Amino acid sequence: MGDSITEGTLVEWNKNVGDVCQVDDIIAVIETDKVSIDVRTDFAGLITDQLASLDDTLEVGAPLFKVDTSKTEGSAAPAAAPAAAAPAQPSTPAPASAPATPPPSTPAPPSTPPKPAAPAASKSPPPPPPPSSSAIVDRSQERVQMSRMRQRIAQRLMEAQTNTASLTTFNEIDMYNIINVRSKYKDQFAEKHGVKLGFMSAFVKASVSALQSMPAVNAYIEGKEIVYNNFCDVSVAVASPTGLVVPVIRNANTLSMAQIEQEIMNYAQKAKTGTLSLDEMTGGTFTISNGGVFGSLFGTPIINSPQSAILGMHGTFERPVAINGKVEVRPVMYVALTYDHRIVDGREAVLFLRRIKDCVEDPVRMLLDA
Repeated sequence: MGDSITEGTLVEWNKNVGDVCQVDDIIAVIETDKVSIDVRTDFAGLITDQLASLDDTLEVGAPLFKVDTSKTEGSAAPAAAPAAAAPAQPSTPAPASAPATPPPSTPAPPSTPPKPAAPAASKSPPPPPPPSSSAIVDRSQERVQMSRMRQRIAQRLMEAQTNTASLTTFNEIDMYNIINVRSKYKDQFAEKHGVKLGFMSAFVKASVSALQSMPAVNAYIEGKEIVYNNFCDVSVAVASPTGLVVPVIRNANTLSMAQIEQEIMNYAQKAKTGTLSLDEMTGGTFTISNGGVFGSLFGTPIINSPQSAILGMHGTFERPVAINGKVEVRPVMYVALTYDHRIVDGREAVLFLRRIKDCVEDPVRMLLDA
C-alpha cells in the first residue's frame, strides 16, 4: 500500500480455506479510502487459515491468511476429494428419509371424508379484495455502510469547502470550430494513433496553455508559502463503480493530443475494472471535471485540494448567438472555473478561463502558441 494508507477494509475473499493457490494468485481484496487493492500470495500451497473476516478493518502489515507450502495441487487434491464426499454422504440418507414421509400420506383413504371440503372449495371463488394503494407503496428504509472510498470523498469535499476561499467564474465556448476539426480528421487520427479523437485532449492542451500563462492557478498554498509548479500534471475526474476517481495525466505540457487521448482511454478502462493504482491517482496540479458526458448544462465544481483551481466542462447545446452582427445557431458549452481566492485573483481567474475559451474556439492558437 502507499505511504499515506494505514488501514483498509477486507471486502472479498477470492480463495477459501482448503483452496490451492499459486504464486501471485489474488487471495483477497482490501478497500482503502483511495483504491481497492488486490492481496496476492508470494507462495504456492494450500490455504489453511483465514485470519480475518469480511468487513474487518486491517492495519498495514497485519497477517491475513496462512499457506501450507508443503502441500501442492497434487497432494491437496485427495484431501479435497473426501471433503467433497462428506456432503455427498448426507445426501444419500436424504432420499431414504424421503420415503419415510410417504407412509403417513398412505392413510390417504381418510381423505374421502373431506368431501365436505368440496363445498368449502365452492366458498373460495370470491376473489380477494384488491390491495389498497398504501400496500403498493413501499415506504421502508435501508441503511448501508459507506465504503471507505465514499467516506474519504466526503471528507475531502468538506475540507475543500472549509479550507479554501472558493469562488467560481463562468464563460461560454463556441464549439463550432473544434467540432468541425474533429469531424474532418477523426478517421485519420484514429487510423494513425489507434485512439479516437475527443474533445478532452483539446481542453487539456488549452488548460496547459492557460496554466503556463497564469502560474498562480498552477500553484498551491503550504503553510505560509506559495509553491509554484513548473510542470503541468492535469487530473481528470472519472466516474467508477465505487465512486469518483481522479487519475493524473503526468507532464501534460509535453504530450501530444494523441498521447493525451491514449492516457484518458487507459484511465477510463482501469476505472471501470477497478485497477487504477495509487500512484496513478496521486498528485496533480490542476483538475478537469467533465459533467457534460452526463448531459450537464451548468454547475460549479469543487476544488480538488490542495490544488488551487478546477475546470468544469458541461454539455454542448445549440443556442442562438450573435456572429458578426447576425444571429446564428451554434453549439455552445458553458464552462466554470472554481478557484481559491487566497492565491488566485479574480483578474487571473477570468483571463485563465478566457485563454481556454480562445484556444478551444480557435485551435490554431494551440499549434502556434499564439
